[in-house]
Amino acid sequence: MPKVKTNRSAAKRFTKTGSGKFKRSKSGSNHFTGKKESNRIRNLRKSTLVSDADTPKIRKILPY
Repeated sequence: MPKVKTNRSAAKRFTKTGSGKFKRSKSGSNHFTGKKESNRIRNLRKSTLVSDADTPKIRKILPY
């Protein structure tokens, strides 16, 4: 059985935590930020976890 290749685009977007969950950055902070509240922009800088429904898909494309 050959080795499974890591999806490189996903590897740049997600990082695995110590407990095996996946961390991701929030969307919506690149442009059109002038109309958004500063409080909202500040919260978009924080990272969050991938939802439980999407975790199996991420685990499949990031096997290592």
